[in-house]
Amino acid sequence: MELAYIPSPSSGVLYLGPVPLRGYAFCIIIGVFVAVWLGNKRWIARGGRAGTVADIAVWAVPFGLVGGRLYHVITDYQLYFSEGRDWVDAFKIWEGGLGIWGAIALGALGAWIGCRRRGIPLPAYADAIAPGIAIAQAIGRWGNWFNQELYGRATDLPWAVEITSSADGRMPGTYHPTFLYESLWCIGVALLVIWADRRFTLGHGRAFALYVAGYCAGRFWIEYMRVDEAHHIFGLRLNNWTAVLVFLLAVLYMVLSARKRPGREAVVEPGAGDGEGPAADAGQTDGDAAGKDASAEDATTEDATDTDDAGKPGKSEKPDESEGPAEPEESKDGAGSAKKA
Repeated sequence: MELAYIPSPSSGVLYLGPVPLRGYAFCIIIGVFVAVWLGNKRWIARGGRAGTVADIAVWAVPFGLVGGRLYHVITDYQLYFSEGRDWVDAFKIWEGGLGIWGAIALGALGAWIGCRRRGIPLPAYADAIAPGIAIAQAIGRWGNWFNQELYGRATDLPWAVEITSSADGRMPGTYHPTFLYESLWCIGVALLVIWADRRFTLGHGRAFALYVAGYCAGRFWIEYMRVDEAHHIFGLRLNNWTAVLVFLLAVLYMVLSARKRPGREAVVEPGAGDGEGPAADAGQTDGDAAGKDASAEDATTEDATDTDDAGKPGKSEKPDESEGPAEPEESKDGAGSAKKA
């Protein structure tokens, strides 16, 4: 008899009147917002503009969702195209089924398009959003809890998850909550990337590569615990082989990148440090006005005190009253003429 376990929700859908709120979709949406928020903070800290991460995410997120769904449908095609299955279910993304490998691959393509339109290097953008993606995955995994999926072998541990549904071949019981394991692992990966980025000043895509390698290392052993249907190659699940291959590629990239392009990008967004934009224009206007005032003040001072080449005060146009009234020129001429005569 189990003394403790994690209960599963009786339904993955909550209704707000006629509007269904699906737990799986809700977790993904929250994860995306958190990733953009954290990525924006990191991007600004690296010298980029506020809002750039969100602008590029408009391209990356839809591409990532399509890629994640495609990977899932292709690798688990029997769930949608075998006898007795309805192929229309392949489009029901809210019922679960996103492959992270496809999501990252096509999401990177979308991000590349967004970065190219803004003249931004994709590796710098990837470094900024890497921890946010890991946290988004950690949040998104709880969508599997709402759908009672992504669990491991049977266990009676106190943190086992209780499965009550018998749909799609499920057997009610308590199992390893692999969704929880992956969620916690992703949080650890996010903290690792943040620490390593500060400690070693990672750049040129190496922070993102560290995230990929860290995630793959955890995904390998978590995938090994799962019991849901999957394709096997030489005794290992397909996702295990994918994790190994992607891990090796990420490590290789980190090594080669560090040798070829050490350090970090000096500029991540063209013009971000030039003070462009409305605020800069306002500041420029104020500066021009201040400059004009200063010039006018200098001119007034220069008129009030004229200096000769020696740097000494010259004669003012106004006669010095202490020396007495000046004689008219005509008087001087008259007096001189009289003397000559």
